[in-house]
Amino acid sequence: MPLSQLERFGHHLILGISGTTLSDDDKRALSELKPIGVIFFAKNFRQGTHYQIWLEAFKELIDQVRQYAERDLMFLTLDHEGGSVIRTPMPITRFPHAFLLGTLAIEVAKATALELKSLGINVSWSPVADIFSNPQNPIIGSRAFGTNAQTAAQNACNYYLGLKESGILGCAKHFPGHGDTSQDSHIELPTLNLTVEDLRSRELIPFQALISQHIPMIMTAHILFPQIDADVPATLSKSILNDILRKELKFEGVIVSDDLDMKAVSDLFMKTGTVVKAFNAGCDLFIVSRNINSSSLERTYAIAQDFSSSLDKGSLDESVVAVSKARIDKLLEVTPQYIVHNLDEDTLLRHAKLAIACNF
Repeated sequence: MPLSQLERFGHHLILGISGTTLSDDDKRALSELKPIGVIFFAKNFRQGTHYQIWLEAFKELIDQVRQYAERDLMFLTLDHEGGSVIRTPMPITRFPHAFLLGTLAIEVAKATALELKSLGINVSWSPVADIFSNPQNPIIGSRAFGTNAQTAAQNACNYYLGLKESGILGCAKHFPGHGDTSQDSHIELPTLNLTVEDLRSRELIPFQALISQHIPMIMTAHILFPQIDADVPATLSKSILNDILRKELKFEGVIVSDDLDMKAVSDLFMKTGTVVKAFNAGCDLFIVSRNINSSSLERTYAIAQDFSSSLDKGSLDESVVAVSKARIDKLLEVTPQYIVHNLDEDTLLRHAKLAIACNF
């Protein structure tokens, strides 16, 4: 595959790294694909070591990522919602899940943003805009900000505004709503028999509120909505991403796929033409975490090959890719790039007290 085609796909790729240092596979992928961003997980931090030691190691990792990707501007991202979704070692603050934040959401987000900036992170995959509407939901639950649309919308907006005020990009997830599922998309494809009218009356309300606050990114849900599109999950659905999100809700920002390694869609994305469907549906960025099914690069390169072949055959229109790239470029130009640095003890103590206050 021509290197230029690999790099073109890389401009739409958020890639996972295998560990606390770059493996040979990491170096090859960064050099050949030149991903526009990286997503970090717990495996990328030296766990069980002193703050200064793991922080310096993480700084070296980021420096290496930039060096091999040959990019000064990158999306350096972290899933950092609070509760069980925290990847970093201590002393980074353990804020509780979104459901407990209430009126403190904006203050927690500001504190979280300060801590993320100290790690060199500029994108937080939050806030969750889903609604805790199904007590049997195995994957969202208390990650949501409320049990009804209005509470979820208000607190998710406050959280996003806190991130924004402190200089971190936010991303609303998981469109068009993951809160009512009883299945985990990490291990299977959930199905929700909701109509567009059902979504409008509940699930879409928090997303609409966040769009009105100019949230720059929205992440898709790997969920099948047969009443709306019986053929493909939301990540691949033009009816959901283009007709509802782009046209009806008037979202003009960047649409990001949830992790393509998740079992709900992982097999689909190994089939020829799937990446075309995702682009045509409206996806701009694709996350391949290498964190769930396999750390190998085989799947990442297979998706890149599908992208390249589709362009060569004309089944993926150049104009679709150009519009998508322009959205990404516009966002990247205003994305801050931070230097990794220590947090002082007073700041960490203040944040610890805020975390305790959330539980009362």
